[in-house]
Amino acid sequence: MPSHLFRQAVEQAALAISITDARANILYANAAFARTTGYGQDEIVGHNESILSYRVTPQLVYETLWAQIQRQRPWNGLLVNKRKDGSRYLADVTITPVVNEDGLTSHYLGMQRDVTEVHRLERQVQNQKTLIESVVDSAQVAIVLLDDREHVVLDNQEYKKLIGDLGQEPVLRLLPALRTQMGSAFDQAYAKHLNIAAREVCIPISGRPDRWFSCAISWFEEQDVGADAFYEPMRRHYMLLTVQDITELKQQQEALRINSVRALLAEQERIQGLRETLAGAVYQLETPLNMLSTAIHLLERRFSPTSSPAGAGDITTSTLDEAIKKSREALETLRACIPDHAVAQQQLVSLNEILSDVLKLATSNLLVAGIVVDWIPCAQPAVVLGHSAQLANLFKQLVFNAIEAVNERRGSQRELRITCTPLSDYVEILVEDSGSGIAESLRYTVFQPFFTTKGASKQHLGLGLAMAQEVVTRHGGTIDIDPTVHIGCRVRVQLPLAKGVSHV
Repeated sequence: MPSHLFRQAVEQAALAISITDARANILYANAAFARTTGYGQDEIVGHNESILSYRVTPQLVYETLWAQIQRQRPWNGLLVNKRKDGSRYLADVTITPVVNEDGLTSHYLGMQRDVTEVHRLERQVQNQKTLIESVVDSAQVAIVLLDDREHVVLDNQEYKKLIGDLGQEPVLRLLPALRTQMGSAFDQAYAKHLNIAAREVCIPISGRPDRWFSCAISWFEEQDVGADAFYEPMRRHYMLLTVQDITELKQQQEALRINSVRALLAEQERIQGLRETLAGAVYQLETPLNMLSTAIHLLERRFSPTSSPAGAGDITTSTLDEAIKKSREALETLRACIPDHAVAQQQLVSLNEILSDVLKLATSNLLVAGIVVDWIPCAQPAVVLGHSAQLANLFKQLVFNAIEAVNERRGSQRELRITCTPLSDYVEILVEDSGSGIAESLRYTVFQPFFTTKGASKQHLGLGLAMAQEVVTRHGGTIDIDPTVHIGCRVRVQLPLAKGVSHV
């Protein structure tokens, strides 16, 4: 190759090139060197390369540089250099020793390029990455980034906490729960990479209360950074899953709901008690009035105009007739005060949910009494057509009666057992207790209004089982006391299953 061609190639190269002697004195610099440093050929030749050095570069870097090239090995690194005008730039420098025929270093070939802007961009990206990671890591919600194979790429501290709480990778439980809840809608959104707004899912945990989470999914694309994708861009999809623990909120909502149910049942019980009391009062007052009317008719016959003279008898009977008339008007007024039965549309009701609510209502009473509850819910959904509040009141009466019976017996065995079993076309609910039981002679009497085995001193009206029987009858079912149980009591309730609903 002609020497002038080599010189022209070096002179016109876009890379800043300089050649020095063994002491780093500059012998040659090309045009790119002048553009980078600001020093022309006539200004730089004869000066040492140290003219470009700037004090912020650590001395150790220069010591490492000289140790490397003195062993006749190339050195590459970053130096903070100073231009002629005093401005600084970051130089990516490569120095190669030139060895003569005797094996001695005669010259050094230096090549450098200004990477200030590249370094600025890299540092800016790194700063943004650090900032984003800090924000994500300090977020009060769990955040996890998944690749297209659902492998975790990035997560934060809140997500790591969930690993300990759930006992395994949270996405392995959360995503299946979302799929189950949303069905085909989840698969469609997943296939089309559509965002999913906050969805509430329940994660059961063995031996502990269920956990509730609000989950949202967002998608974004990333350009493939591989060389093959430079001219033919390839994209990869990532899924961002944000998870917020709403267990405490759900517990508060459930507590409010249970309190509302408690208030509703108490109001229903109060109205039913008032209805039964007024009806009983009307019945009790009608009996002597009917007897009095009969007595007046007898008197009228005895003192008829053909058998006795008019006088005192007419005055007496007319006075009594007027009294009876006023009394009957008062009874009608009293009867009008009896609250009507609220007319509400029947709906599909899950007995498992009703029984669960009743047990929640009775939790404090059960704990105080030290009663062990064995609840066996229906293995399949047991759905009846009826009024949820009335059914809840029905089982509330049975459960609270059972608690009182256990307390009255004061035995060591303190148990309450509730089983729900769907049969062919009806569902059977058994409420068993280890209490004092009910005598055989009272099996039917206990369902009569105002009958109570607890005595007047305990201020019981004796309306609980009467209300229960009324609710069962209104729902087309039956209620009875099992005569085969001699220790404690077993109340059996049978209700027809809703037609046209799958109970499997």
